[in-house]
Amino acid sequence: MTEHGTRTKLVHGGTKRSQWNEVSEAIFLTQGFVYDTAEQAEARFLETGPDEYIYARYGNPTVAMFEERMALLEGAEDGFACASGMAAVNGALTSLLKAGDHVVSAKALFGSCLYILEEVLTRYGVDVTFVDGANLDEWRAAMRPTTKAVFFESMSNPTLEVIDVAGVSEIAHSVGAKVVVDNVFSTPVYSNAIRQGADVVVYSTTKHVDGQGRCLGGVILGSKEHIRGVVEPYMKHTGGSLSPFNAWVMLKGLETIALRVRAQTEGAFAIAEATDGHEKLERLIYPGLKNHPQHDLVMRQLGAGGTMLSLVLKGGKDAAFRFLNALEIAIISNNLGDAKSIVTHPATTTHQRLSDEQRADLGISDGLVRFSVGIEDPKDLVADVMQALDKV
Repeated sequence: MTEHGTRTKLVHGGTKRSQWNEVSEAIFLTQGFVYDTAEQAEARFLETGPDEYIYARYGNPTVAMFEERMALLEGAEDGFACASGMAAVNGALTSLLKAGDHVVSAKALFGSCLYILEEVLTRYGVDVTFVDGANLDEWRAAMRPTTKAVFFESMSNPTLEVIDVAGVSEIAHSVGAKVVVDNVFSTPVYSNAIRQGADVVVYSTTKHVDGQGRCLGGVILGSKEHIRGVVEPYMKHTGGSLSPFNAWVMLKGLETIALRVRAQTEGAFAIAEATDGHEKLERLIYPGLKNHPQHDLVMRQLGAGGTMLSLVLKGGKDAAFRFLNALEIAIISNNLGDAKSIVTHPATTTHQRLSDEQRADLGISDGLVRFSVGIEDPKDLVADVMQALDKV
């Protein structure tokens, strides 16, 4: 499968059939597995026998299919599926770090990611330094002999700042640090993070992978040595593994993710072109437009602008709320990457726990609206956005 194209991998990668030769992957809804003999059970737990299943928290046939398909898609050797995107972020970082270690992180992060770094890791003696992710000089200056890992969102939520994966990876590897990348906004369809130097790639598969608002899920991807030697022992003992049913839903989502993400990108570009410079907007942020400050990096790193855009309305929160309430197709929610277009006001929802100063530093103003573009007809989406802007 490694030699096949992306869409072929997404339909067939990792598939294992039972004796019944089912077309659609089977859901193995079992928490445990039976051993023929006591000796077989002992060998399996000692890992001296065949690599078979023991307990659903450790592994499951349906979950394993999902892990293999995600690894094929990302170009990683292996993966561990997690109960949610945040379970994946927490697992990727906590399994790697111990008291006395140092982490360098971009400061532009999703609110829950910031909580893991600011509150959880520091509570257990990990030192964390935040930098301007787009500034390679700040990454260089922050490195120490004790730097064990760097962490960043390859495209930040919600200001769509893009970080140079290859550039940061080179700096991190010079001191022996692992590069952990949250790749949700970049999507696995456009991502080349492993080839560009990332050691560990994390996804909330709740987003584009499911893409239809049904299930929570996450995955940690990397080398086989790292996933099975570092991540798996932590995750299987702390209980953050993905359920078989959710894994099956994710497998079904992967079959169409490339088609959906490219359709979403088409819609996002259409909205961006139509609204850029609009009199009601203070700013329009879309990485696919040439006026985005990192457009060249975006095209080199991803090849497309992606499914997300942010509109900064003149008039702050009142204007943003009037815009949100006037939309007829896009729905108000806090998810993203869905087949349905979704709008969010980060300052009062996903990033509300941050102080006013933190939000200002990150560029999350009261007028900013995050727009996750769905697969609706781009003409309808543009018309909906324009009529809502007229009502602001």
